[in-house]
Amino acid sequence: MIGGGPGPGAETTRRALVLIHAEAEGPIRLAGLLAARGLACELIDLARGAEVPDLPDDGSPLIVMGGPMGVGDLGDGRWPFLAAEVTLLRHALAVDHPVLGICLGAQLLAHAAGAQVGPHLRPDGTRIFEVGWFPVRFATASGEPTLRGLPDQERFLHWHGDILALPPGAIHLASSELTPCQAFRLGRRAFGLQFHPEVDAPTIAAWVRDDLDYVRYATGQADGTALVTDGERLLPQQQAVAERLMGNILDAMLAIS
Repeated sequence: MIGGGPGPGAETTRRALVLIHAEAEGPIRLAGLLAARGLACELIDLARGAEVPDLPDDGSPLIVMGGPMGVGDLGDGRWPFLAAEVTLLRHALAVDHPVLGICLGAQLLAHAAGAQVGPHLRPDGTRIFEVGWFPVRFATASGEPTLRGLPDQERFLHWHGDILALPPGAIHLASSELTPCQAFRLGRRAFGLQFHPEVDAPTIAAWVRDDLDYVRYATGQADGTALVTDGERLLPQQQAVAERLMGNILDAMLAIS
């Protein structure tokens, strides 16, 4: 485990367990929102050999971040932690433990809940990639508390070629033109977001640099510059909405009643 945990002799700090699958896919803007609620991030870097933890018995929120692998890679020896994560998430759902999954994390959570997750395909079998800045439409008319104060839609960064179905019993929270289920709630305190409200400009630049072949394949862009420049332009405009959404979700996750 790395980061966020109290050192020897330090006072115990309220924490959120954050599972990391790739170096550049950390909590980023989520970390500040957690800190504002008195929680430090305890980063568990699965890609560097950390073990999937047991479900914390102190109610610490569990946050599962994105990564380049997918549900279809369960059983692949390169990522042995995926199966253990699914087991952990099934346990969390069974006991109404607070969970937030983002991108890969949302897909693993949906799979753990019994939903279909897999490549996003057109009727002719060709792959659909949603990589770029696209509008997310929120189900604000539903009266869902975690959507309170949000506009009907906002642009967010998307970075996926897999799609998830709405899990059985879940509440639908958001969609996009290409992806019917962009966000959902399971029970009172488990949430999945297929898009990325947590990113900042340096993170986007790092993703483009580290995963340029994927960007080229998914978007046809030669160098991914548009993803970076669009982020620099759009992030200041959507920051309040992103933080309101993530803050609403964290407040629901931390609610006791």
